[in-house]
Amino acid sequence: MYKIKPNILLIYTGGTIGMVRDPETGSLRVFDFKNLLDKIPELQQLECHVKTFSFKEPIDSSNMNPNYWVQIADIIESHYSTFDGFVVLHGSDTMSYTSSALSFMLENLAKPVIFTGSQLPIGDLRTDAKENLITAVELASLHTDGKPVITEVCLYFEYKLYRANRTTKINAENFEAFASSNYPELAESGVHLKINYQYLLKAPVNLPLKVHKTLDTNIALIKLFPGITETFLKTILNTPHIKGVILETFGAGNCMTERWFIDLLKEAILKGIYIINITQCIAGSVNMGQYETSSQLKEIGVISGRDMTTESAICKLMHILSEGISYKEFKTKYEMSLHGELS
Repeated sequence: MYKIKPNILLIYTGGTIGMVRDPETGSLRVFDFKNLLDKIPELQQLECHVKTFSFKEPIDSSNMNPNYWVQIADIIESHYSTFDGFVVLHGSDTMSYTSSALSFMLENLAKPVIFTGSQLPIGDLRTDAKENLITAVELASLHTDGKPVITEVCLYFEYKLYRANRTTKINAENFEAFASSNYPELAESGVHLKINYQYLLKAPVNLPLKVHKTLDTNIALIKLFPGITETFLKTILNTPHIKGVILETFGAGNCMTERWFIDLLKEAILKGIYIINITQCIAGSVNMGQYETSSQLKEIGVISGRDMTTESAICKLMHILSEGISYKEFKTKYEMSLHGELS
C-alpha cells in the first residue's frame, strides 16, 4: 500500500545550529538552509518531505523576545494546513522560554512543534547539530493510522524529547544542555526511538488551531536571597505599569516572615498586582502552608506556581495577563494546567 510521506516545515530563527565555520578565517557565518540537503544528505533517508523557512535576519537567542515569538507563531499558523509537523531551530540559551511561550500561544495544537538547536555549529567535526536536527525531524514526522504521534510543543536535545514548558537549560558546555526535572522525557533516541506514549498530551478533537498573539510584558522576576532589603523590594513592586511578579522562593515556597516583607506583598496584591510563588529549586514543587514560612503568603492571596519552571511561569503570566480577566478568574486559570506545564 502506498504511504503518503508527511510534510515537515523546518523553521530557522537563528542560533549556533545554523552556523558554519569559515575554513580560512575560522569565524562563524550563517548557513544557507536552502542547501540543507547538501549539508545533511541523511535527511533524504527519512520518511518525510522537508521544506525550509528562515528568518530574514537570524536572531541570536539572547536577543529573542515576545515579538519574535509572535513571528514564529505566525509562520506556523500560515503553514498549518499544508504541513504535518514543524521543527524550529533556535539558539539554546532562551529556547526554553520561546518553546514554553509557544505552548501557551498555540491553543488546540494537533500537530508536533519541536524545538531543537545545538552547542556546536553544524559544520564542526564534533557537532551535535546533525543528530539533534535529524532526530527532531524524524520525531515530527511520526504518524500512526494517519495521525501524528506528537501533538504538542516539545524540545529535543541530546537524545531526549521533552515537553517544552517543562524544560530548563542547565549546562552551557555539555551536549546534555537541558533538563526536565519535574516531568519524564516524552521520547528517547537510541538504537531505536522509544516513545513514552503515556506521557504525551492528547490532541484536541476537531478543534481549530487558535493562535494567541498578545503577550503582556509588564512583569518582574524576583529571586529571594538572604539579606534582600525592603528598599529593593519596594522599588520593584512600585515599577510603573507592573501587573505581575514571579517570586522565586526557597524550598517548597518559603520566604522570610518579617512584617515589612509580607506587608509589601499584601499592598501590591491589593493594588491588583499578581504575585506568583515558584521555587528556586531545580526540582520539586511549591506547597504553601506546609511550613509557617509560607502560610502568610497563602493568606494574603499569593498564587501558587506549584512545580512550574521559571521559564514557563513567566510565559504563562504574559499570556494570561493579556486576557484582562478578573483576579479570581486569573488565579483559577493560573493554578490549573493549561498545556501540561503543571503536575
